[in-house]
Amino acid sequence: MRFELISNSRDAIVGMRLAGIVGTLVRTEAGAEKALAEAVKKEDVAIILINEGLANKIPESVNKFKNHGGKPLVVVIPDGKSEGRAADSITKYINEAIGLKI
Repeated sequence: MRFELISNSRDAIVGMRLAGIVGTLVRTEAGAEKALAEAVKKEDVAIILINEGLANKIPESVNKFKNHGGKPLVVVIPDGKSEGRAADSITKYINEAIGLKI
């Protein structure tokens, strides 16, 4: 089982690739819809990470897959343009999502 990233940030794609996470770079709403639908169909993908900016563009699709209760798990992650988050929000997010304290 593996992770897959859907992002509109080349920096996020490169950074996650360094951690072994394959990513898809998309720039449009239609591209995000297509990338999410394709990622969900992959048998070996356990967790799909989608950045907040894209998730806000396609909330119905993201919520449909987040709330279906099966595999894969869809997780919205903060991006570099997110505002209103605490300085340690990513650490809290990881702790809540997988129970890992950093």
